[in-house]
Amino acid sequence: MSEVRLPAEPRTEFGKGGARRTRRAGKIPAVIYGHGADPRHVSLPAREFGHAIKHGGANVLLTLDLEGSDQLAIPKAIQRHPIKGLFEHVDLLAVRRGEKVTIEVPLTIVGEVIRGGLLATENNTVSIEAEATNLPSEIEVNIEDLEIGSHITAGDLKLPAGSSLAGDAEQVLLLIQEAPTAAQLEAEDAAEGEAAEGAVEGDTAEGAPAADAAE
Repeated sequence: MSEVRLPAEPRTEFGKGGARRTRRAGKIPAVIYGHGADPRHVSLPAREFGHAIKHGGANVLLTLDLEGSDQLAIPKAIQRHPIKGLFEHVDLLAVRRGEKVTIEVPLTIVGEVIRGGLLATENNTVSIEAEATNLPSEIEVNIEDLEIGSHITAGDLKLPAGSSLAGDAEQVLLLIQEAPTAAQLEAEDAAEGEAAEGAVEGDTAEGAPAADAAE
């Protein structure tokens, strides 16, 4: 996995106003949790953090240079602006080399769906336990040649060395369903159109008495 060194500064301003000032300075408000210690409020450089996430994934291992000492941490929750996509806040989990942690790892689909099939994603991540310094950024799932009606569970995954499943092995992740025919899609569109027309007519009928009364 990737390991990235970032400078971190103690943060003394809290609340929405303090967070806004931190972000305007090109930094991200963050909190470090873990190991029974009190939460530590810090700020991280926004550009460098974004680069670390882009190239190392959401489970990137960070070495934070904090007040002259190093602190290993991994992101546990990242808040982003819903429109601009900017990082607004980060929760970090303090870790030590050699210790194991439980994380959610995204799935990456490889291969083509069989002709006439449709891929349905029930879950796009899986929970695993691994050493904090050897966390996978993704787990590949090969769907090549899977027949219609087949499925993949968490227990079917080939996990990286040193990793073990932390969740339910029977959890269904992916399904290969039969793709709808053109006639079925046309029938669904027609049904949706009729339902929409009915809703409009109902709204008009409900509004008519009110208009009469107003007059």
